Amino acid sequence: MKISIFETKEQMGAAAVAEGAEALRAELARRGAAGIVLATGTSQFEMLEALVAADGIDWSRVTAFHLDEYIGLPLDHPASFRGYLKERFAARVPDLAAFHYVDGQAADPVAETERLGALIRRHPIAVAFIGIGENGHLAFNDPPADFKTEEPFIIVTLDEACRKQQLGEGWFPTLEDVPSQAISMSVRQILVARKLVVTVPDARKAQAVKGAVEGEVSNLCPASILRTHPDCHLFLDEGAASMLSET
Repeated sequence: MKISIFETKEQMGAAAVAEGAEALRAELARRGAAGIVLATGTSQFEMLEALVAADGIDWSRVTAFHLDEYIGLPLDHPASFRGYLKERFAARVPDLAAFHYVDGQAADPVAETERLGALIRRHPIAVAFIGIGENGHLAFNDPPADFKTEEPFIIVTLDEACRKQQLGEGWFPTLEDVPSQAISMSVRQILVARKLVVTVPDARKAQAVKGAVEGEVSNLCPASILRTHPDCHLFLDEGAASMLSET
């Protein structure tokens, strides 16, 4: 795992995109097509802003997926990840080949996981632009995360720490309003990506970052498994890096 630390979120987001865009352009040159994965949340604002402005990417040959979505949350809810990505990415990249959204309102969530799994198996992921949660989660794989399932998408129950993070970021008025279940990309599917670009700002993530970088690889800190990936680059601001022993 390579680690880079920046003074501002804007610098962090720009550097993360520079790394990911280079890999994406190389994949397009090599294969003629590429898949990407995008994360959501306040931690990804600066990264997405830089990504839509990146030069030299033929988006018409790029297929996008995202990590997760709440079960039962309407598309027009402020916390909808589909809505977030349509506004902050897809609407600003009109030539995108396709964006396969996680439909949290699907009548049959299990069938939705199967639909998405079949799609992503047909689109090798060149770059996954992801983050780390306050509890160390990857996507909505809260601790103790399932490190074994080979299914690309699964149904998960959100723990209290995860739900409190969503409340603290301002997406919901009360904890009771935060859904208790979601459809999430699995840990092993995240690790399938050729390159992982992990963008993590804010001091509130410092403990999770320390666990991911310096703790044992354990499903009690799901992000620790990132250290097993052959091409993972962690982009931090000074707050997120503040608890690391060596910076």
